[in-house]
Amino acid sequence: MKQLFESIPKVNKEMGRQVSEYINTLTKPIGSLGRLEELAIKLAEMKNEAFPSVTPPGVLVFAADHGITHEGVSAYPQAVTEQMVRNFLNGGAAINVFSRQIGALLEVIDIGVANDIEHESLINKKIRYGTANFYRENAMSREEAEQAIEVGYQQGLQIIKKGAQCLILGEMGIGNTTSSSAILAVLSNRDISSLVGKGTGISDETLVHKAEIIKQALERRSPNPNDHIDIIAKVGGLEIAGIAGAMLAAASKRVPILVDGFICTVAALVAKSIFHGVDDYMIVTHQSIEPGHQIALSLLGKKPIIDLGLRLGEGTGAAISHSIIQSATLMLKEMATFHSAGISKNDK
Repeated sequence: MKQLFESIPKVNKEMGRQVSEYINTLTKPIGSLGRLEELAIKLAEMKNEAFPSVTPPGVLVFAADHGITHEGVSAYPQAVTEQMVRNFLNGGAAINVFSRQIGALLEVIDIGVANDIEHESLINKKIRYGTANFYRENAMSREEAEQAIEVGYQQGLQIIKKGAQCLILGEMGIGNTTSSSAILAVLSNRDISSLVGKGTGISDETLVHKAEIIKQALERRSPNPNDHIDIIAKVGGLEIAGIAGAMLAAASKRVPILVDGFICTVAALVAKSIFHGVDDYMIVTHQSIEPGHQIALSLLGKKPIIDLGLRLGEGTGAAISHSIIQSATLMLKEMATFHSAGISKNDK
């Protein structure tokens, strides 16, 4: 698996320089399209193309359950994971709506839902029936953690083969903000109280309980901050590992990764811990209201494109942001230059 990840190429900075020079010839004041210009340059570096494309996007939604829900850390019961997966498969969730809007290839992967789901559109890659309750035991084995990363990697490669020009990762798993907060606490060495948020909308009282459960679980599990497999195995989630693997696959094929909110950003940190340089292919799309997201972003070294107060997950923030990112590519492809339009650049 490590050999696969080592195939990730470096972004082409020279291509970025050439595109930057070209942008300055377009019919606009230099720098007047702000971060769109930055995005266009970054996309050119990632794809090694002067006129990169990000359409159609590929959307992978990984679904898995979390045993930690038995400790009362979520506003919803574990059964909602399965119910929402069925909603995805029937086309009724937010990510379905936004995926249709942007013409995305959408796939839903069962990587660890607690129950079996029969549906012709579901990709069944179940590793186990949900994680164990990491307050009381390790979430999964090291082998299962590695397998989850590999599943994500292969699913990423497959949707890219189908034509995806960028990758949007989504997740569904009641309890996954608890797991993500635990992972982030290990990676950031920050106090859990500064990281944990209300997730699906828990009460203030439950929030305090959630933080205490994570704190005690970390003391009991003692994950090694320098061993990403150990972290995932002890306090992680199958869908989080799957997302990290898919990100590594995208980078290996020079496909831009549109990072969603808190959970996907934590998965991005896991991917970066596996292979430093995968983050060069990441664009963080939005700022989540989860308090840990800002800390995760600082560790990733990325600035989000939009802030709409989102906290849904599923890849929705990335899907909404896709149109902005596509605008950066259309600027390159369709705007006239001063020369082609016959417009004078200055009075000299």
